[in-house]
Amino acid sequence: MPAAKSPGRIRIGMGGWNYEPWRKTFYPPGMPQTRELEYASLRVTSIEINGTFYRLQKPDVFAKWHDATPQEFMFSVKAPRFIVQRKDLASAGTAVERFMASGIDELGLKLGPILWQLSPTKKFDAQELDQFLALLPPKVHKLPLRHALEVRHASFLNREFLDILRRHRVALVYEDDAMYPGTADLTSSFIYARLRRSAASVITGYSLTALKQWSRRAETWARGGEPPGLPRIAPKPKAARSPRDVFIYFINGAKERAPTAAQKLISLLPDGGAECA
Repeated sequence: MPAAKSPGRIRIGMGGWNYEPWRKTFYPPGMPQTRELEYASLRVTSIEINGTFYRLQKPDVFAKWHDATPQEFMFSVKAPRFIVQRKDLASAGTAVERFMASGIDELGLKLGPILWQLSPTKKFDAQELDQFLALLPPKVHKLPLRHALEVRHASFLNREFLDILRRHRVALVYEDDAMYPGTADLTSSFIYARLRRSAASVITGYSLTALKQWSRRAETWARGGEPPGLPRIAPKPKAARSPRDVFIYFINGAKERAPTAAQKLISLLPDGGAECA
């Protein structure tokens, strides 16, 4: 009998690390802002870099972020708005090349998925989307890339959309949000979830019951399964059960609660998500 495959790695964190309210709720009093990333990276296992959404960064900045974090830490990188908010995504070839040449490879093995977040007003256009995803390279300077697409318009909730994502091996972001439609259909070899329902009145953002449910979902995903109870467009095509890496971020909602929410969810996982056996 063949040995069971090891589950994927679960990484949990929040968006960014420079946030004024966290200096009252998360960071120690008087901590220099230059040490906030180091402090945060010792308490969560991943961070979604959102500064890259607003402007291109330089290679030495990515290298600094790499050096400030532990060996097993991993970042996701939010793609620039000048790419994802344009009228015609298929025209983004040169802009994608600029982003790829900006130095993201300086993160080395700490580079996790790249998040491509479309505007809430962007509607599904099969040809445009197919052409856009074809622009996303599988590697940058020999470093393998993983791409995740976040959509926020209901017109994307169709099987053709899933087929396009699967053809390009792009993960569909699951967004847990009251405003935007979320769907948990599996389209790639990893999971990317953004949790946006944190409440200011709850110290951990999400209730303990909800966080326990998310820990079970994360473990199920990591083993290659599909957790019950999440919305889906269509049943996943039958395939071999393969372990998946899982990335979960607490984003917005009551953002001041995000670090505590992430730390609590990590504490509910076996070995903090390193193993889920």
